[in-house]
Amino acid sequence: MYRIGTADRRARLARRHRLAPAHRAADVEAATAAMVCLHATDPASVYLSARARVDALATADVDRALYQDRTLVRQLAMRRTLFAIPRNSMSMIQAAASARVADQERRRLVRDVAAAGLRDDAEAWFEDASNAVLEALADGRQATAAQLRAEIPLLQAAISYGAGRTWGGQAPVAPRVLTCLGAAGRVLRAANLGGWTISRPTWTTTSSWLGHSVAAMPEAQARAQLVAAWLRVFGPGTVADIRWWLGSTLTFVRRALVDVGAVEVELDAGTGYVLPDDGDTNGEVPPWVALLPALDPTTMGWYERHWYLGPHRDRLFDSSGNAGPTAWSDGRVVGGWRQADDGAVVVDLLEDVGRETGAALQDEAARLTGWLAGVVVRPRFPSPLQRSGAGG
Repeated sequence: MYRIGTADRRARLARRHRLAPAHRAADVEAATAAMVCLHATDPASVYLSARARVDALATADVDRALYQDRTLVRQLAMRRTLFAIPRNSMSMIQAAASARVADQERRRLVRDVAAAGLRDDAEAWFEDASNAVLEALADGRQATAAQLRAEIPLLQAAISYGAGRTWGGQAPVAPRVLTCLGAAGRVLRAANLGGWTISRPTWTTTSSWLGHSVAAMPEAQARAQLVAAWLRVFGPGTVADIRWWLGSTLTFVRRALVDVGAVEVELDAGTGYVLPDDGDTNGEVPPWVALLPALDPTTMGWYERHWYLGPHRDRLFDSSGNAGPTAWSDGRVVGGWRQADDGAVVVDLLEDVGRETGAALQDEAARLTGWLAGVVVRPRFPSPLQRSGAGG
């Protein structure tokens, strides 16, 4: 067993995550592939995560990849999270993660429909509703969830929740049917009717959007490939890291580590794993800073985060574990950032970083302000630091 210390891990992060200036990606596709995938729950995060890794990136470049060339696809996958993933990774991620999510979501929806007494045979209802959606989207049509609900009687039901509570209400079943079909790889989020900071997706069949269906792959093979991809980007990582990121079971993770021939390495705290051919000896990286958006894959990449997050978790993550915008220096988080009402990016430091690093972060804030060009991004999951509007 050899040792990979925290300094080495931070240097690996700088290179592999394309954050250090000398290691930036050529385009949004390369940046996404370098990270396995980009978080897309918050629509702006895809654009801002790519911008942090690609010099001279424009929002139109991301639009092209998502909607014209369709080299990136939005898919519900690990941990029931929406990601933008490379098109050529669809089969792997579908078999390794999305299929399980689809099964869980379908069973939950069928159970809820039956419990609410909406249909005598909830399983049959789900099959009929799914087929009606696929028929409505035939021949390449794109439609919103609201449009499909208005057209298909089977989608017009709603399930009550929180009876008697101030937060109670009615939840329509149409979005949940689309979620199940999307996770199963039968439909996809197509064109977005909102701007790049707003999610108003249309839906269409996978075969019409991509020109083909998602190729089948054995689950164990796909899971091993996905774990290998994660190790290539995020390694070394612990079993807890991989299990959390994959949203899988301990048994499956251990089996995948065996399948890829992962090698144990000593970390500053505990034991991690790398691929057998991972002998990264590129050494130190020149000083660098970065401003990453909410839910960036680097911030969200590990379960055990102390080696890059330090004592700042409670200020930068909400109670559900969602990361807000973060400020980085040399592979560690030193604060967060937010926007003033006029759109200017403001860095909120949580520690003393010194004059040079502080100046570099201010320069990066000015560049990001210019790139945003007056657009104010409001993260779906703001951090406590962002909500407080002040550092320290």
